[in-house]
Amino acid sequence: MRVGLFAVGRLKAGPEKDLAARYLDRFSKAGPAIGLELSRVTEVPESRASSAETRKREEAVLLEKSLPDASLLILLDERGKALDSEGFASLIGSLRDSGKRDMVLAIGGADGLDPSLHGKADAVICLGKMTWPHQLVRILIAEQLYRAVTILSGHPYHRV
Repeated sequence: MRVGLFAVGRLKAGPEKDLAARYLDRFSKAGPAIGLELSRVTEVPESRASSAETRKREEAVLLEKSLPDASLLILLDERGKALDSEGFASLIGSLRDSGKRDMVLAIGGADGLDPSLHGKADAVICLGKMTWPHQLVRILIAEQLYRAVTILSGHPYHRV
């Protein structure tokens, strides 16, 4: 299964970008052995519309345009289901085994994700009940993707 990340906002050069790239590189090297490969990271600029609703709607259009046909969609939203790392790995493993070729994890902008996307999502998860800036979310989800690969493959990276 090809795994893509969609993010509203761009990471500028610096330690956040370097750390996210490090975990995505680890994922891209370890994932193919268990049927997961990094397909792409799509960054789109934040909408400049005057209202939050319009910004979210415009960003949702960009997300929908970037989705491969018949792909699975996982939204990262603070109101989503909280999973531990093993639960996240289990979700990734079951989606991989579903027969779909593509999966996209979506990180919204400052206003969050448009409600219309929730009905189209295969899963809505959170990385805790706190609100995180998209730069940190990118690092956190990149690390959790790598961790999921290690859990699914029995690698000792994940320790309880």
